[in-house]
Amino acid sequence: MKIKSMMSFKAIVVIFFGFGFLFITQTLMSLYGMNVNSGGVAVARLLGQMYILIALVLWLCRNTTEATTKKAFAISVTIGDAIGTVVSLLAVLSGAMNAFGWSAVAIYLIFTIGFGYFILKPESA
Repeated sequence: MKIKSMMSFKAIVVIFFGFGFLFITQTLMSLYGMNVNSGGVAVARLLGQMYILIALVLWLCRNTTEATTKKAFAISVTIGDAIGTVVSLLAVLSGAMNAFGWSAVAIYLIFTIGFGYFILKPESA
């Protein structure tokens, strides 16, 4: 797999969640067993905005041929998704998210491993 494909795949996944957190905030949060007040809704919508931003950057830059840029994307996404893996894992283990929260752990972990591969194998990126 090429990094372009990983960038495209992640862009599609995060745009889905971005619009979800932006427009159906309460519904999406309830899937994870989270009841939020108006402040929580605002923060979740900001998360949605950030997911859309990430999706657009990944999608618009997926055709780059510059090796340094590809590696920068791989490092950035790997670190960000590794943090997301830990945060979502702690949320599930603490009971802040229900069992559906394991899907967030899995998604972050898959992208951590996927983009991490391109850090270790830059010649294939």
